[in-house]
Order: sequence, then C-alpha cells, then structure tokens
Amino acid sequence: MLRRSLLTRFRHRVRGTALIAVLAATAALPNAAVGQGSPPAAQAPAAKQPNAAPISANGQPAQANGQAAPAAKPAAPKAPVSEALQTLRDRLDTIKADLETREKAITGPNVGAGDLTRARDGLDPLADRLRSVIELLGPRLDAARERLTQIGPKPKEGEESEEVARERAEREQAVNDIDGTQRLAKSLLVQSDQIVDQISNRRRAAFTRGLFERSSSLLSPDLWMRVGADIPRDISSLRSGFDDTVSLFRRNASLWNLLILGLAFGLSFALYFGRRNIAPALGRRDINVTTPSKRAKLLGAWRVLLLGTVPALAGSYAVYYALDVTELLPARFLPVASTILGGIAFIAFVEATADALLAVNKPAWRPAPVSDAAAWRITALAVSIAVVITVSKSTEALNSAIYAALPISIATRGVGAITAALLLAIGLHRFADTAEKEEECFGPYVGTETSSNIGGPLRLLGWVAVAVIAAAPLVGYVALSAFLVDQLIWTASILVLLWLLVVSADVLIGGSLCDDTRIATTLQANTGLRKRSLNQIAVLTTGFARVLLIAAAALLALAPWGLDSTDIFSSIRTAFFGFKVGDVTISLSAIAFGIGILVLGVFITRGVQRWLESTYLPATDLDAGLRNSISTVAGYVGFLLALALAFSYLGLSLEKLTIVAGALSVGIGFGLQSIVNNFVSGLLLLWERPIRVGDQVLIGDSEGIVRRISVRSTEIQTFDRSAVIVPNSNLISGIVKNRVRGDRTGRVIISVNVLRSKDPVEAAEMMVACAKAHPDVLKEPAPRVVFKKIGDPFLEFELIAMVIDVNLGQKVQSDLNFSVFKTLSDAEFIPPMGPASSFITVQGLEPVRDALGQIAHAVGSPAAHVLAPLATSRPDGEEKASAGADEPSSSDPREATRRPGSGSQDVNLRRHG
Repeated sequence: MLRRSLLTRFRHRVRGTALIAVLAATAALPNAAVGQGSPPAAQAPAAKQPNAAPISANGQPAQANGQAAPAAKPAAPKAPVSEALQTLRDRLDTIKADLETREKAITGPNVGAGDLTRARDGLDPLADRLRSVIELLGPRLDAARERLTQIGPKPKEGEESEEVARERAEREQAVNDIDGTQRLAKSLLVQSDQIVDQISNRRRAAFTRGLFERSSSLLSPDLWMRVGADIPRDISSLRSGFDDTVSLFRRNASLWNLLILGLAFGLSFALYFGRRNIAPALGRRDINVTTPSKRAKLLGAWRVLLLGTVPALAGSYAVYYALDVTELLPARFLPVASTILGGIAFIAFVEATADALLAVNKPAWRPAPVSDAAAWRITALAVSIAVVITVSKSTEALNSAIYAALPISIATRGVGAITAALLLAIGLHRFADTAEKEEECFGPYVGTETSSNIGGPLRLLGWVAVAVIAAAPLVGYVALSAFLVDQLIWTASILVLLWLLVVSADVLIGGSLCDDTRIATTLQANTGLRKRSLNQIAVLTTGFARVLLIAAAALLALAPWGLDSTDIFSSIRTAFFGFKVGDVTISLSAIAFGIGILVLGVFITRGVQRWLESTYLPATDLDAGLRNSISTVAGYVGFLLALALAFSYLGLSLEKLTIVAGALSVGIGFGLQSIVNNFVSGLLLLWERPIRVGDQVLIGDSEGIVRRISVRSTEIQTFDRSAVIVPNSNLISGIVKNRVRGDRTGRVIISVNVLRSKDPVEAAEMMVACAKAHPDVLKEPAPRVVFKKIGDPFLEFELIAMVIDVNLGQKVQSDLNFSVFKTLSDAEFIPPMGPASSFITVQGLEPVRDALGQIAHAVGSPAAHVLAPLATSRPDGEEKASAGADEPSSSDPREATRRPGSGSQDVNLRRHG
C-alpha cells in the first residue's frame, strides 16, 4: 500500500509540475482577454439593427416626426477566452470529472477498505494542483480588476463614447473569466476536502463496527458444540492442504530449488542460534567492569539489541524469500509461513530488548533503573507473552489458510487473548511488594522495600487491561479482546524503544555538547562558541529530538486505531501551509517565516548598534550621552522596521493593526498604564536629555553615575559599585540633582577649626595657599575662605575650592585636608593634641574656686602654683590666679566665659588620657 501510494503521489506530482509550467507560460504571454487595445472598427462585424433609423444621403440619420432619432450604438463584440485560460478550464473539468468518479465510488452500499484506499490515493496531488491554480489566478484577477477600475464608473447622466464602452466590456469580461475560473478551482478544492472527510468517516465507522462486533461468548455451550461439529471438516481441510503441499513440493523440488531452500534454512539457523554467541561477544559489556559510564551502557545496549534482532530478521526473511521463489509451498500457506517466521523474529527482538535494557546477568551494565528481581521477572513475562502471541497469530493464519469455520476462529482468538491476559496477571502478581520489614518499636519508621521498582499507577493500569482483555471474550467481544492484546504489545514495544531513543539522544547528543568531549572542544575552537552557548544548543537539540521522537511514537501507536498516515501528513501539511478559521487563514509556515524575518532583523539591528557603539560614534566629537541616545534610537527603529516587515509578510495591514491597537487600548489604560508611562518617559529622556550617560546624579538617597538609559528604566551605578534601577517616570516627574548638567566642574568644601589665640587672616592665607598649590583646583574662580564662626575655644573656617572634574572631588578634598592640616600644625594654629585629648567645660564650680582661692591666700604661694593650672589663660598668653572670694564676678555668665581669669563661672580642664 505504501509503495502504491508513493507511485501515485509521484505521478500526480509530475502532472502538477506540468500544470504549473503551463500556468507560468500563460502568465508570461500577453492576455488577449484583458488587453488594452480594441479591435479596429473595420474588423468588427456590423450588427443589423431591426429598428435602425434610415440614413440620409449625407450620412446623417433621418428625422422622424420632426425630431432627431438617436443613433443606435453597435453592441461591443465579446472577446474570446484566451487559449491558456481555456486550457486551464479544460484541466479543471478533467479534475472535476475525476472527483465526481471518486465520490460515486465511496457512496455505494458495499464499499470496502480497498475502494476507500483507491479513492483516497491521489487526492492530495489534485488538491495541490487546485491550490496552485488558485494562487496563480489571484494576481491576474487583481491586475484585471485594477485595469477595470482605471476606467472609472459608468456615468449616470449622458452616454460614454463607443470606444470606452467597448473597452469597459472587454475588461469586465476578462475579470469575469478569470474570476469564474478561480471560483471553479475553489469549489473543486472544497469538494476534494469533502471527499477526504467522507473517506475518513467511513474508515472510522468500519473500524468501530468491526471492533465492537459481538460474536458468540466463550462461555456459551453452543459455541463449543459448533466447534466440535466443525473439527472433522477442518481436519479434512488441513489434510487436504498438507497433500497439496506435498504434491507441489514433489512437482517443484528441483535440485536448484532444494539447494536454495537448504541454504536459506542453514543461513537462518546459523544466524538465529549464532546470535546468542555473537551478541555477548560483540556487545562489549565486560562483566569485570563494575562502574561503566552511562554512555557506555547505552552503546552496549544498542549493540546487544541490534546483534540480537537483525540476524533473526535476516534469517526469517531468507527462509520466506526461498519459499516464495522456489514455489515449494502453496500460495495460501505462505501467510502461515510468514506469520511463523515473523513470530520467531519477534521473540528474538523481545529477548534482545530485554537483554539490552535489563541485563539480567550484568547489573552494572543495566540502563533501566530496576532491581535484579524485577529485571528477571520482566524478561520472563515479556518472552512468555511473545511466545503466546506468536502461537496465537500462527494458529489464526492457519485457520485462514484452511478456511476454518467461524466458531473455531472465534475460539482460537478468544483462548489466545485469555492466555495472554493470564500471563500478564501472573506477572503483575509477582510484581507485588513481597519484601516485608518489621517496624522498630522505638525507632524511626522505615518504609517497605520494593523488589520490583514498578510504580503503583502502572500496575493499576496493567490490572485494568487484564480485566478488560479477560472479560471481553466471555461476553462475546472476541475481536475487541484480540485487538487490545495486539495494541498492548505494540504500544509496549514502541514505549520501550522510545525510552531508549530519548535517553540515547540526551546522553549521546546532549552529553557530547555539554561535557568536555572532543566534539565540544572542536566546536569551541572552530566556532568561538562559549561553553554556555554549547549547553544551550545541546538543550535545544535534545528537546527538538524529543519532540520528533514522541510525535513519531504517537503516530505509530495510533496507526492501528484506524488512523491513516495519509490523513495525518495531509493534516500536518494543511496546518503548516495554511488553514482557515472562518475568513481568517492561519499558516504555520507563514508564521515561522515571519518570526524568522523578525529574528533576522533584530540580529542585523544589534550588529548595526554594535558598529555604532564601538566604531563610528567613538570617532565623532559627540559626548557619551548623545552617543547612547543615538544607539538606543537606532536599535528601536531597527526593531520596528523588522516588526513591520514581519507583519507585512504575514499580511497584516495597518488597518488590522489599528483595530488590534483599539482593542488593546482598554487594557493599556488599566493594566499597562505604568509601563506606558515609563515608555513615554524614556522617549522623553532620550529626546530632551536632561540626564545623560556618565552624569553624576542624586535621586532621593541614591547618588551615582548614569550607566544606561533604556525605554523603561535607567540604570545608575552608585559609588559602592551597586546598581540602582530607577523607572523613567520617576526621573521625569520627580526631583533629580544632576551635578554635571551644565559642566563637569565641582566644588570642594573643607571645614577647619583654628585656636582663638591665632590670627584668622594668617590662617586664611595659609589655607588658600594650600588650595592654589593643588593641580586639580581651578584658578578661576580662585579658592576662598569663609570665616564661619568665632567659637570657644576655636575659630571656624571653610575652605571653598573649585575642581576641574566633579569626579575628582573626593580626591581633592582628601589632598587638601592633608595639606591644610600639615601647614596649620607646623604653624601651631592647631594644638598638638594626643589621640585621646579633649577640652571639657565644667559648669557650677564657683564655690570650689572661691574656697581654693581663700586657701591660697592663707597658705601662700604653693597654693597659687596649685591654682595656676585651673585658671584660663588670657589672649596674650599670661596666666593669673583667682583674686579671691572678695573679687567681684561678672553679672553675665556668658561674658565671664568669654573673658578668662575675670571671675568666670566656667573652668576649663585639660584631661590627658
């Protein structure tokens, strides 16, 4: 069937190619039906008018009843259909006849599977040719309509000239001809799709009817009575078949045929029994290796699987080919031989698969994550079910060959299905958790160990399948039971191979690109890709491989359920090249190409941006902020152009985009308000440039350098190397301090305290000299000193200097602090205090001072030496002791504090730590 389908598709493809060539030639030739010129009046046949007015001698129309009779215009001649368009219509008529024949073939009462297959073959090429016709006529129809539009509408008043009327008629006819041909092609395409749907519906109905057709139950005594009655006839038919085989063997048993058959059987035995020794020897799974890699496990599994399956398949095919060529077996018994040989190959495949994945005797080489006990049980169960299926299918083939009675066929299929269900039930029972472990009285809970490593849902699904397969023959649904057994085996085989293929793709493909393998190293060296990029490529590759493998497995699993591969590929092709939902055509291929155009446009835009940022803009005199704005705007313009090209390829016009934008306006007004606000603010920042890249700004509590301005947000790098992301709306609506908006000069302020006993003018001159000596301090404006406060015991000054770059502010401030401190310290304007020295002003010691003064007068000079350190010094440096309790004190405490030695209420003590 597959070969015939491929040949039919090839023939129709050739026809479609020829049709497309004819259409292309038609498009190249001048179109007679839509030509601009008009045939000359001399060549146009004169149409006789029955009511024509008489013509006078001077060629003017005669007058009747005193009025001028209007001249009758000759009818415009109908231009013939162009030869190419007529050829196209003939092809469409042929396709229409073919479709009608197919439709009649599938509407009869007794339509079989072969009729449906013959009607289905060749429909896809017909549909492709119809689509080609529709696509080729589309531009021609648009051009013809455009030429008709250029003439303009018919005048409502007055008559148009004869030449214009004739031109209008010709162009209208051209439009009608092309439009009619295109409409015919579209209607035929719809008819083709309807025929495909009818065939699919009939196939599903026939499959469902055959699957759920009820026969005699295996519990019915009548069935077994009929089986007993039909056994003698079937034995006689079997004996007759054996006699026919013997007679045919004697007749065709030439030396050459016997030699071919003997060689085939010898080769088959050698391959089948030799594989048991070949597979372990060439499998390269050394039992002494205890920790093989996952890659080695999978490669060993594939070697064992192929070496255990391919020889058996080759041997079975050799025997079948020999029986078919030598004609030593009757034709009706060839399916029996094919079933037996195929069953033997299937048993070999099951054994090889179990040995490859489970490795009963070599647990270190086992790719499947199961225990030893589970591996042995799965192997025994799989081989047992394969043997039962082989025997059952061989018996069914033999019944068909000897034309066995229906009760015997029903009994054979039912017994085979129940036997398979019993084996599956025994296997599931053995997979139950039997290892028990007592729980410690005072210890922690230890879960029950499982010996099978097979999950509960999988066992539950197996028990459901056993129940349905065993119960169906007992109630009369033998066909359903046999079908479920076949599907269970088929699906299990597909899932096992799918698991092996998926794991192999992950390990062999992904591991080769992710690990430090020779392939990965070569790719990194030759392509310059980073290891992370290779890891991403590996993930995408393995993901794509998984999708393909799962899709192929799903198609294979659904194939026996009445799903035709032709319908599947036709649906995939329709989905890829376009399908309609109402009046909207959705094409996955167009979407894919549109995305490709967008990705390519973005890639080119990024390349242009990198060229601007690294090559062109640095060579200009533009500042960093303007360069960033140009690069950002270029990126967004390129993205919008790529987006517009992608939309135009998809056929989305500005009108449709306007409708979509209007529908999204409500969502933008509510949910996307903040995003749109930031977007518009970002555009304003790029256009007005109140802040630029490289500016030092202060926003709230964050101060730093602007590193990047995007459409949504702005990135600021603080002085502790952290990044602050600020929404653009905050920069537009909030308060931003830009330290370098006008220029990059900055100001440095240093606070200095000098002793009150020193000359403030001299101190100011020394600080200004230090500032002028620094190379980064501007000469204009010159540094200056501000006398801030006359304090106690210091005079407070501020040194203000302007620096050439605001980024140098902290450096200049530090340098000036060092320089001013050294200069004032050398001049003793700052006292040489120790690290823990400080001045403490104590209030309220007047009684103590008076008492000490009286003691000093009473004792003499030693007391004066004791009181001398307690007295504050005068501005001229002289020290005096207190005059005694009878000396009048100042009425203002603050004045006394400012005048030392005059009876002040404060005593300044210097405490040395």
